[in-house]
Order: sequence, then structure tokens, then C-alpha cells
Amino acid sequence: MARNLALLTLALLLVLAMAACGDDDAGTPTEPTRPVSQPAPTAAPAPTAAPAPTPIPPDANNELVIMSHDSFNIGEDVIAAFEAANDATVVLLPAGDTGLALNRAILEKGNPSADLFYGVDNTYLGRALAEGIFVPYESPGLANVPEQFIMDPSFHVTPIDYGYVNLNYDKAFLEAEGLQPPSSLEELTESQWKGSLVVENPATSSPGLAFLIATVSYFGEDDDYDYLDYWADLRANDVAITDGWSDAYYTNFTKYGGDQPLVVSYATSPAAEFFFSETPLDDAPTGNILLDRSVFLQIEGMGVLLGADSPNLARKFIDFALDLQFQEDFPDKMFVYPVNRNATLPDFWRFAEEPAVPADIGPAEIGEKREAWIEAWTQVMLR
Repeated sequence: MARNLALLTLALLLVLAMAACGDDDAGTPTEPTRPVSQPAPTAAPAPTAAPAPTPIPPDANNELVIMSHDSFNIGEDVIAAFEAANDATVVLLPAGDTGLALNRAILEKGNPSADLFYGVDNTYLGRALAEGIFVPYESPGLANVPEQFIMDPSFHVTPIDYGYVNLNYDKAFLEAEGLQPPSSLEELTESQWKGSLVVENPATSSPGLAFLIATVSYFGEDDDYDYLDYWADLRANDVAITDGWSDAYYTNFTKYGGDQPLVVSYATSPAAEFFFSETPLDDAPTGNILLDRSVFLQIEGMGVLLGADSPNLARKFIDFALDLQFQEDFPDKMFVYPVNRNATLPDFWRFAEEPAVPADIGPAEIGEKREAWIEAWTQVMLR
């Protein structure tokens, strides 16, 4: 009986096995089913892609050419220190005033005769950026520069120095005439100041343009009495106009034998007069007129030119120019302020005053309207 039962069980298993073989022959494969207890694999998170750094080509040689306006002045020992530290040779390339130098850099775009450009200020910054002549570089030295001097957040131009364009007066002349310095720009249109002011042409002079912008800030563009009305009144009051600062200061200004005791110059000019005096002085012979919103903050910077032969040396020089040796060298040569907050100023700098409220017009608006302001000024003053 047990044997018969075993045979019966074996026969049943053979039938089931033959039935299973019949399903495979039907040719309908099914996708394997994943065990429920096994968790589905999750995709590994994609790594966050770091932005690719802008490739910097190697320098073609160890020579660094710096194009600048003619007023760039730095100590030979300072330049020598950079050369020694970098096994390099520095060549300075003066190229006229700010406007002329910038025009040359624009004409040479992509194939410049220099590696670095010094002297772009906030009156020309918009044009320089629009022309795309610089490549960006954010120097670590900017950590020591106050935010107010970062005129280009894209870091194509790095601030190096700053100054203020304002009215200066001849102290001895005003004292002899029993006059007090004007307390407002409007006073300059009154009869007591007739023929007393000399300004620079904003189409040919950086301080002339800065003062024009200050009058736009002070009087506005579309008010009942705007900056063009003011300039028309200055013309009626016999304001003198020169092409550049040197003529205005050393020819027209009464301090040097001219006819005008008021001149558009810099807030550091009295300090320069004190420093260069051939006889010892207790006070500066000229003074500043620092009226609210009538003084223009001028910031100058430098940038690496697109297509430079030595872009790496140019970046190193920007770092060097923000460091103390460079920043403390030029105040008594170019009479502008260092942007590095840690720089020490010379003692005579006490005659270089700073205004409480400078003109409030930014580089973007200046870049947009500069040429229109100059053309309108020319129509009123010279035609």
C-alpha cells in the first residue's frame, strides 16, 4: 500500500512537471518580479557642478606694459620692488589725458599695446564696460577697500584711488577784496562774482566733466531752474572756460597771476600748495569750497586688457597696487586718496578736506547721459 502510494505521488509529480514544460513552450516570457522585501535602488545624487574657472593663458613674456593717463606717477623704487618680486620688467605707457588714453584702449580692443590700463574713472566707467575692453578679476586686496569705492561690481575695473573735484579759492585775493567764499553755487551768478570763476571744458577735461555732473546733481535736469539754466547764468556772469585743468589753475587762477580767484580743482589742491611751497607755511594759501551735492567723488581704477600678453602679471600688479607700499606712495605724487583703509597719509594731508555730502550720481547714469550732458552744455556755453 505504501509502495502504491509512493508510485502514485511520483506519477502526479511527473504530470505537474510536464504541464510546466508546456508553459515555457508558449513563448510568452514575463519580466522577473523583484522581491517585495528588496528596496528599489535609488539613483546616486548628481555631483554639484563647480563653475568652470575662466582659463588664463600663460604669459607670453615677463614684461608688463601699463597704459595710463599722463598724470600717473608712482615711485621708481615701488615699481622696482614689483619687478624684483616677480622677475619682471614694467614698462609705463602714458597715452594723454583720461579720455584720449581710453579712446586708444578702445581702438586697440583685443590686440592691445599694453597689458594693464590705469586711470578709468567713474565718469568713463560705463563706456569702458560697454566697449568690453577688460577681462574680470576680483583681487583679494579688495577686502581692505570700503564698499563705497567698489564702482564696478563685475570687477572688470578695480578701484585704486579717489579724490574730490570742487571749487578752490585764493585766500589772499578774497581777503584783500573783503570777500567771503561763496556759500552756494547760486551765488556765483551774482554780480559780486562776475568774471571770478574759471572752469574746464567738460568735453576735453576730466575735472570739467566732473563739475558739470555735480551741477546736474545739484540743480537737476528737468526742474523749473535746472543745470542748463544755471550754466546760462554763469555764462552771463562772464565765467571763463579753458580746455584743461593746467590752463585753468596755472594761467587763469589769481594764485598764479590770472584773473579768476575761484577755480574748479581738487579738494587736495590746498594740501599740494602747502607741500610744494618754497617757503615754510603755517596754513595752505588756497581753500576748498565744499558745498553739499556740488562736489564730485572721482574714483580711479585699473583693469586687465582683453588680449593682454601678460594677463597673470597684470593680475599680480593689481594685487600689488592695493597693498600698502603702493597705496602709501602716491598721495604726495598724484594727490589722490588711497582706497586701502589701512594706508597711512602724510601729515600735510590735513589740508585735504572731504565733503560731507558729495554729488549723488552713479556710473550707470553717467554712462547713459554723459554725452547728452556735454552736448547740451556745449550748446549753451560755446555756441
